[in-house]
Amino acid sequence: MKKSTLLARALTAVMLLGLLLGLLTGCGDTAAPDNGNQQTGGGQTISGDMKIGLSMQTMGAPYFVSQSKAFEAACQVQGISVVSVDAGGDMTKQQSDIEDLVSQGCNVIVINPADAQGAVAIANSVMEQGIPVFIMDNSIDPSAQYISMIQSNNFAIGTLVGEWLVRKFGNEEIRIGMLSGNEGNLLGVDRRIGVVKGLVEAQLASSNRTNFRFLTQGWGGWNQEDGLAAAESMLTAAPDINVIVAENDSMGLGAVIALENAGRSDVVVVGIDGQKEALALVQSGQYGASGLNDPVGVANLTLDTIIRYKNGDKNIQKLINTEPAVITSDNVAQYYNPNSDF
Repeated sequence: MKKSTLLARALTAVMLLGLLLGLLTGCGDTAAPDNGNQQTGGGQTISGDMKIGLSMQTMGAPYFVSQSKAFEAACQVQGISVVSVDAGGDMTKQQSDIEDLVSQGCNVIVINPADAQGAVAIANSVMEQGIPVFIMDNSIDPSAQYISMIQSNNFAIGTLVGEWLVRKFGNEEIRIGMLSGNEGNLLGVDRRIGVVKGLVEAQLASSNRTNFRFLTQGWGGWNQEDGLAAAESMLTAAPDINVIVAENDSMGLGAVIALENAGRSDVVVVGIDGQKEALALVQSGQYGASGLNDPVGVANLTLDTIIRYKNGDKNIQKLINTEPAVITSDNVAQYYNPNSDF
């Protein structure tokens, strides 16, 4: 994406956010009303038989492996049967996978969408067959039919990362390379627009003006290898960047390697997810900060929500968020667990 296009979109989003925040006094960081943030794990117990079909958008990143394993483990504790499939990032395969899960007799479908728009048709089809659909982690277009979408508050997480960058750089101009996952992914959009909001609000509060620029954007496919390649290209395209904002830590770790290979110790890398390898680098000072996006917490909260629904709860919120946080050198000891799956 050209720099001018990225800047135009970012600034347009900021203006829209300002209008919304001004009109909707008292609203939170997201547009979903009356949802709030919820801590994970409600101790719900299922009554009756349940067979859940879990369709993951990919298992090509540690985050999704951890999330899938956590969901399966939580189901096992409850004695719930679960069938898991991996779309490999292919929306056509994900549609076929979900049709197969239905044919296997799954009476609940959980979708981690490979594409926000592409998943609409299959979600609607499953719901029209009387099978409840739950969206886990990644977003689906709001036109879709589903019971609830359970995810981290990605916009709020991005905002916290943007605010941290302002604290880190003070009055120095922040020159950003944006390392994004894949085009059209609403999770990534929420995260990067959240970063913009955090930058704008924190800089206005501290100096009555903004002092940041987006110089380039790369697409890293949510994984370390492609993140490395994208970061290398970004350093060539915009050598003046002093920050790489990665939409997840796997790509951020690739960016760290690219910087090491280029002998660039002057660039701060920040990411999102709270991946343990990134947190180890936060401890050692090689990584700036990471927004918390706990895959286990999201998985557990998703299952709790399903059980509430199956037990007859009529007050299931359409959007349920976990609590946002930014992990820095000041608080990393609270979050870093070298023995965790992720």
